[in-house]
Amino acid sequence: MFQIRIHGRGGQGVVSASELLSVVAFEEGKYSQSFPSFGSERMGTPVQAFARISDSAITVREPVMEPDMLIIQDPTLFQAVNVFEGAKTDGYLLINSSKSIEELGIEEMSSRYPRNHVIILPATELAIKYIKQAKPNTVLLGAFAALSHMVKIPALKSAILGKFPKKIAEPNIIATVAGYNFVNKLLQQEQQGV
Repeated sequence: MFQIRIHGRGGQGVVSASELLSVVAFEEGKYSQSFPSFGSERMGTPVQAFARISDSAITVREPVMEPDMLIIQDPTLFQAVNVFEGAKTDGYLLINSSKSIEELGIEEMSSRYPRNHVIILPATELAIKYIKQAKPNTVLLGAFAALSHMVKIPALKSAILGKFPKKIAEPNIIATVAGYNFVNKLLQQEQQGV
């Protein structure tokens, strides 16, 4: 079972991202689960959402305490909550930011992960470019697909079309592919030693 915990703020599409992951995994013939965790439902407050993907039935019904992948939609949360709590350091870390690991102040924690398991991408900037909104969730879903290989782009496209009206879905699909391509390019450069 692959477990994902997404951290962000209200209004960034954290819950939608988790739900889309669950739908995508289901469409690809896997078992999946998704649910949120938040206090007051206000724009800008910290939000967590959880997803699980498995080849067999999922019997666990609790928050993801030891995620295989952490997705950080808002890096200001590094100073607000302990997003790394329980994280498996043999897993993956996907961060939305245009800053470096050093600028984010997470060198110690990120150094515990294997090479190529920590990816930083400017998901908000890509979202603004393609969706015209600062909602990085679909960009990060594309990045998740490239990094984890747990879901594929065609199923992500289908899930986005199923969740949103066509006018909203189409730019989000473009943003998803942009996130996927961004991470693939980073990984290829790393393999080539660039």
